[in-house]
Order: sequence, then structure tokens, then C-alpha cells
Amino acid sequence: MRDQTIERGVQTCARLPERLRLSGGTELSFITAGEASKPAVLLLHGFPSSARTFREIVPELSQAAYVIAPDLPGFGESDVLPAVSFPAFGQAISELLDRLALGPRYIYLHDFGAPVGFHIAMQAPERVLGLIVQNANAHRTGFGPQWAGTLAYWSQPNPENEAAATAHLTFEGTRDQYLADVPPDVAARVPAESWEEDWRVMRLPGRMDTQRALIADYAHYVARFDAIAEYLARWQPPSLMLWGRHDAFFDLSEILSWMRALPRMEAHIFDAGHFLLETHAAAAVSLMVDFIRRTQRESERTGARE
Repeated sequence: MRDQTIERGVQTCARLPERLRLSGGTELSFITAGEASKPAVLLLHGFPSSARTFREIVPELSQAAYVIAPDLPGFGESDVLPAVSFPAFGQAISELLDRLALGPRYIYLHDFGAPVGFHIAMQAPERVLGLIVQNANAHRTGFGPQWAGTLAYWSQPNPENEAAATAHLTFEGTRDQYLADVPPDVAARVPAESWEEDWRVMRLPGRMDTQRALIADYAHYVARFDAIAEYLARWQPPSLMLWGRHDAFFDLSEILSWMRALPRMEAHIFDAGHFLLETHAAAAVSLMVDFIRRTQRESERTGARE
């Protein structure tokens, strides 16, 4: 039986959200789907969304894997943490995985999910079955000219620079996470409910403070890029890249940096934006299922030879 601090939702094709009371007293919202006997996939969303990002892929993905998709603290239905940082988020998700008695897992990295995912992966690299990288930055090459204001804020954290670095925390800035630099015909396929729901959540108490704290703390994640490079070089986890080429926030040079770090990475570039799954969920989940099944077969063959 699960820990009694987890409130169970009604099971459907993908379950309704469950809640876990963390050891610090705040609650984490998450969904699970699929059979726990299957290989696990941890889906980590980015700014400014929630586990809702994965709504179109969970049903099919759960046919091949046991899916865990949390709302990061201060996002979606999860409570705000009293002290906000990516390591604190990583610890919260690690506590969830421990309560679920989750063993080896694939980790899906997107945007703000990357610092959280690497925190988890590097704590227990032997438990990482593979990485699924979807518009997630882990190299300085990902910072294009649009990062100038944020970089200035990190080097000189004064009120003027903070205002520039957080200027996107508006309704328009939230919408632009989905639509900026995306061709009109592709943008037309993105439902307005996505950014409208994100903005509704961002206006709740404590949520803007969470976002400001994460923008500042991302500098500490960047400072770990060398350690992340060492982790990737040493462990070379099986990896699948799904990348929206019209990403307004991470430079295309980041794609090559990932492929240099992981020479055997399987990479697919889509005619999509930062939120790839809003427009290309069917193609993405098909590749994810193939990747999981193939790497599982390879692992089984390797185990049989040992």
C-alpha cells in the first residue's frame, strides 16, 4: 500500500491528480498512469506550465511505461515551498519518488524541468534508464541575445536589472512562451487555454515570488554546467532529443552541444516552438515509446550476455 500521506485520485485512462504531503508540510500534486511493473518515466515540465503539458501524451505513453508527472512546487496545483530553489524542487520530487518506491527511471527534461531532473539524475546516476530532452538547456550555447537582461541581472542583481529579467512575468509574456517566434500556421494550433490557465495560476498567492526566485536561482544551475558535462561524459545515458526549432528562448546552437555531449543521442527536430507538445504530441509520444521499448530490449540483451 502507498504511504497514507498520498491522497489517491480516481483512476481513468490517465489518473486525476493525487496529492502528497511532503515532510516539510507542503503538498505536491502529481499524476500517475500505467502499470508500476513497467519502466518508469518521470515527466518534468517547465515555466510557466504544469503536468498539464503532458495531457496529450500520457495515455499512449502509459501503454509502455509507468508515468509520473508532478506539478513542480508553486506550479499547477502544487503548494509553494517556503524556500524556493531548484535543489529544493529536486528534493521535493525525490521525496515523491521515494514514497512511490520508484526504482530506475527515464527522465524527461523541459525548460525549468532540466535543473530539477539533473538534481535527481546526478544523485543516483545508476537509476537513470535514459534522458528525453525537449527544449531543455544545459550549455552556455543555449543563451542567445534574448538572455542579455537575465545575464546582467545575475552579474549585477540590482532592482533595475531584476525588473528587466522578470519583465516577462505578465499575461503577454506567459502567452509568448507558447507563441513567440512560432510560424503563424503552427501557432494557430496552440490552444489559448494553455497560457490562460498558466496565467490564472501565476496570479495566485506566492506564485510570482516563486517565479522571481527561480529566475535568480537559475544562475546557480548555470554554475553547475561543468558538473553536468562531467556527469554526461561519464555516464552517457541513452538519450532522445525532441526539439522545437522555433524556440524563442534557447538558441539552436544548444542542439549541437547536446549531441557533442551525447554522441549516440537520437535527435528529432520539429517545426514547432518551445512548447513542442502543444502541436506535435502524437509524433513525439510515438518516438518516446519507440525509444523506451528499444532501450529496454537493448538492456535486456546486455543483461542476458553478462
